[in-house]
Amino acid sequence: MKTMKKVLLSMLLALTLASCVSKKVYNELESKYSALKKENRKLADEIDALKQEKAALETQSLSLGEEIDRLTAERNKLRNDLASNEKNLQTLQASYKALEKNSDEALQANMNKNRELLAQLDAKERALAAEQARLDKLRSELEYSSKRLDELERMIAAKDASMKKLRETLSKALNSFEGKGLTVQQKDGKVYVSMENKLLFNSGSWAVGAEGRRAVVEVGKVLAANPDISVLIEGHTDDDAYQGSGPIADNWDLSTKRATAIVAILSENKGINRQNLTAAGRSEYAPVASNNNAENKAKNRRIEIILTPKLDEISKMLNDL
Repeated sequence: MKTMKKVLLSMLLALTLASCVSKKVYNELESKYSALKKENRKLADEIDALKQEKAALETQSLSLGEEIDRLTAERNKLRNDLASNEKNLQTLQASYKALEKNSDEALQANMNKNRELLAQLDAKERALAAEQARLDKLRSELEYSSKRLDELERMIAAKDASMKKLRETLSKALNSFEGKGLTVQQKDGKVYVSMENKLLFNSGSWAVGAEGRRAVVEVGKVLAANPDISVLIEGHTDDDAYQGSGPIADNWDLSTKRATAIVAILSENKGINRQNLTAAGRSEYAPVASNNNAENKAKNRRIEIILTPKLDEISKMLNDL
């Protein structure tokens, strides 16, 4: 990933200096962009899958509890049957003593009946032992699943708390840019830093201005202190067609170059792992407002820095369950 970023950056810089983009290079950039977009969708799908697996674990835990209740009731019934048979056995033993003076035929009949009851009693005891063993196994499985589920919930809560702290840290670091088209918010387990283009770029340009660079540098300081965060930088435009000339082909191209320009500034901070950085252009296809007036168009012309916690540890735990 780190090598790919270097190569992509070098290609973009070379294309800028040459003031033209060949069709082959453009197609390569399009392919790399598609791969990055696919990776983004994959991460979103993984988070949905984690939520579904958590719900399945909760359902399984409830089902195991119901099974234990059912088996406990069956065990109690077997114990009652055992007690009843023992009482019958005592009665038969008493009858046996009373019939000892009777004929051998009557005595043999009672002995046969006693042996039958003893066999039944032995079978009941074996069944009770088997059910008790099964009940103990299910209880052990339930305890293990509950413990793992609790641990998973604690990990997810810790990730949410970490992202909340990250949002608060970013808000504090970027406080001086409040009211200048910069917002920080947390949703769906991620932190979004949104910067309108008026803070970063001139119209049709992907060169970051001084004040915008200062804001990006502040974001970079926070990212350097949080190395376990994946960072997606998305460029967005309004729906006005690109009217400039030179190496820019259209809004797709412009949004991608702007996202890459932000990545370049973040990469200047040696504390940031470049493997965690991804640049993507969204053109006008992910607006935050309708493009029906100048104010909304300005909101749509933006850079979004999306911070996502790494979920490798949670995925491993789910695979172990």
